[in-house]
Amino acid sequence: MMKKRFVSLALAAAMTGSLTACGGSSAPETAAAAGGEGQAAVAAQETVTAAEGQTILKWSIWDKDLTMYYKPLIEAFEAENPDYKIEMIDLGSSDYQTVLGTQLTGSGSDFDICTIKDVPGYTTLVNKGVLEPLDSYIEKDGVDLAAFKGLTDQITVDGKLYELPFRSDFWVMYYNKDVFDAAGVAYPTNDMTFDQYDELARSLTVDTPGQEVYGTHYHTWRSAVQLFGILDGKNTILDGTYDFLKPYYDMVLAQQEDGVCQDYATLKTSNLHYSGAFSQGNVAMMNMGTWFIATMIEKVKSGEYADCANWGIVKYPHAEGVEPGSTLATITSLAIPASAPHKDAAWEFVKFVCGEKGAEIMASTGSIPALMNDDIADMISSMDGFPEDEGSAEALQTANLYLEMPVSNKSSEIETVLNEAHDNIMTGNSTVEEGIADMNENVSAILGQ
Repeated sequence: MMKKRFVSLALAAAMTGSLTACGGSSAPETAAAAGGEGQAAVAAQETVTAAEGQTILKWSIWDKDLTMYYKPLIEAFEAENPDYKIEMIDLGSSDYQTVLGTQLTGSGSDFDICTIKDVPGYTTLVNKGVLEPLDSYIEKDGVDLAAFKGLTDQITVDGKLYELPFRSDFWVMYYNKDVFDAAGVAYPTNDMTFDQYDELARSLTVDTPGQEVYGTHYHTWRSAVQLFGILDGKNTILDGTYDFLKPYYDMVLAQQEDGVCQDYATLKTSNLHYSGAFSQGNVAMMNMGTWFIATMIEKVKSGEYADCANWGIVKYPHAEGVEPGSTLATITSLAIPASAPHKDAAWEFVKFVCGEKGAEIMASTGSIPALMNDDIADMISSMDGFPEDEGSAEALQTANLYLEMPVSNKSSEIETVLNEAHDNIMTGNSTVEEGIADMNENVSAILGQ
């Protein structure tokens, strides 16, 4: 492993450590996501002065003062492209996509580049016809989309791509080495089937009253269970038939019944955050996104997470025959508005930020870029406080990335159905078979099947 670089916690904090559950799914959230009343109503704009011959490109963003990668990305791009100056326009975090959509559909917007916060927001903008297709630019410059591990295929709409990802958080398995050591059990590996994972979790469980140890933990989001089923690439959460989820619900419910994981209903009632569960020191493993890495680093260093200070990560478990490193992802992307005044110049910025140079800058600030290679993974694993074992570094290398919620104009309606069914199954209000039947019937109705 390469020598540990000391990246400050201020930079590491760029990987946000808290999550907001949007209807049971998940997405990274910054500290200002719940900003003050009317925060997003007025754009905060810093005046940028262009020298003679320079062109100013306007970039819509949120949380300018809290996001560490904006400034270094701009400085590096401007150094390589002295004819351009980037002007950030902060639309606020809480209602960013709504404000962006309003501006792009109005007559007053002159953004050259816009940041896309989530897939539903992307779908809305594509449906409104306010984004420029990027395919001709990608073809002209020979951009290798394979570097995005399948993400761009999932955001292609009617054969066209309207955004490129530059940030991607993905799910891994966190584990507490002290729990494994106390039990005399070998650590999890980066190539672990679900059967092996279940057996391992059971081997670490201790049900002695007052000394309970849970072999694993599932947060209350539906994504923590349902999305195990899409890792084979054969199914998506939008299919309208959900029988493929049965083995995973059966596994998790059996674990819950046997005390291998904490009871879902109790977690819902107590509103226990996943970080609170893992930091207590009696959870052996927990599936969660890479956004939690920065929190772990910061809280361990401050002494707050003393009971899980000896931690590591491995790749997600996988079904038999599925490539290790197949996992779930959330993305943040860049797009060019159809009304952009400087589209060719805007593409140069998009290509830079979403390419290898931009990815290296993202990694240097502690954020996970959408484009990942060995050098970039080394930069992240070399942060001060990142687990020093080789397995944790290897866990950053993914094979296939599947979006938690693919592109669909029915996503919010489907999300509601899936959340309700998940809650009913996990609380015992319905059997697995009944819950899946409800999903099949109600989602098929939404899809018009």
